[in-house]
Amino acid sequence: MVQPTIIEGKSDREIADWLARRLGQLLESDGPVTITVSGGSTPFPIIEELLEHDLDWSRLVVWPNDDRAVPEDHEASNTGKLRALFEPVGAQVVKLSVMEAVPKFDLAWLGMGADGHIASLFANTDPRIDEDRRIVRLTPDPLPPEAPFDRISLTMPALLTSREIVFVIRGTEKRAVFEQAARGTNDLPVARLLAAATQSVTCFV
Repeated sequence: MVQPTIIEGKSDREIADWLARRLGQLLESDGPVTITVSGGSTPFPIIEELLEHDLDWSRLVVWPNDDRAVPEDHEASNTGKLRALFEPVGAQVVKLSVMEAVPKFDLAWLGMGADGHIASLFANTDPRIDEDRRIVRLTPDPLPPEAPFDRISLTMPALLTSREIVFVIRGTEKRAVFEQAARGTNDLPVARLLAAATQSVTCFV
């Protein structure tokens, strides 16, 4: 278990600038750079700021952490939103499928719910670090009222093979849950991930 680096009080623009610097460093190497990005309301304004930076976006491959079981043109589709932002600048966006071979991500950008879930790995699904699958279909319980759909999600092992993990979470309630998880005082999905992480973990709060 590594101790996460907590960075406080940064705006969407400042977080986007930080991510642009990291991606710029990754893009200095040859070949594609593969990242996975969270859904929900938090990342998309940051992505809009991020894409204002002058990087070689054509070498970026973007995977959603998870998605809702809806068509890509549905307003609840993470994939559809990511395509609308990244594809016009030349980046590739991958649709999650249980048949897809999951790569080792250069960076995993995660969010977290107030209940400690990450991606669509809710506590009721008992996500495990020894899961033999890299992508799973599942049903959250209870279904979030703002998105009452079945899900497809990367698993703990898929996220834990990432070279670096970055969280962006908002609000004092979520921060408290995250800090408890980092101390190992709960067994929520985020705590299981942090307990098993060996790579750098940064959390913007």
